[in-house]
Amino acid sequence: MPSPEISLRDAQQVVDNWIKTTGVRYFSELTNMAILTEEVGEVARLMSRIYGDQSFKESDKGKKLSDELADVLWVLICLANQTGVDLTEALEKNFEKKNIRDSNRHLENEKLK
Repeated sequence: MPSPEISLRDAQQVVDNWIKTTGVRYFSELTNMAILTEEVGEVARLMSRIYGDQSFKESDKGKKLSDELADVLWVLICLANQTGVDLTEALEKNFEKKNIRDSNRHLENEKLK
């Protein structure tokens, strides 16, 4: 049976609950920023092997891009929770900004045609 879709707001609450019950407490914001950097590096490393020209190392075999992206999202959600950012609201405002700024920019970009 498939699980229901989870909203960003729900994801923030689920991560917060997990951290407080299973994870004991949040790492510091600086530690989580370092972990986020590490996780993004793992995504880049895997992408370069799947879609780029690098060959897989033995240690990379069996890694899944979906899992690595989920790790990035997890730490990003932790940082949002720690800093009081509502990701739903932030994403909505970001779309508004992009719609105003980029309404014609990409349509008129010759490289994208």
